[in-house]
Amino acid sequence: MSKKTLLRIRLRSFDNKLLDQATQDIMKRIKSDEEENERIRGPFPLPTTINKWTVLRGPHVNKKSREQFERRTHHRLIDIIDPEKAEMEALRNLTLHSGIFVNIKFV
Repeated sequence: MSKKTLLRIRLRSFDNKLLDQATQDIMKRIKSDEEENERIRGPFPLPTTINKWTVLRGPHVNKKSREQFERRTHHRLIDIIDPEKAEMEALRNLTLHSGIFVNIKFV
């Protein structure tokens, strides 16, 4: 029984529509249209991280007047079991919009 390699692609962005478009672009490049591939899993939506912070509106008076901000980071995950050379080359030549952060690693 040989050990299988797993290529894990993790995407994150502040804009969920742009992130979904990027995942669809990756899936089009990797999947062939003729056959449905069982080696590709995903894209899985991961939990959104929400960072919140509060800032004083004025530096001296109005201590009770504050503004609240939040930033949402959306995540997606794609797994490829035993990636082929054509899939690796397609990922290497892929160009995505700015604002999409990609982390690719072998597990």
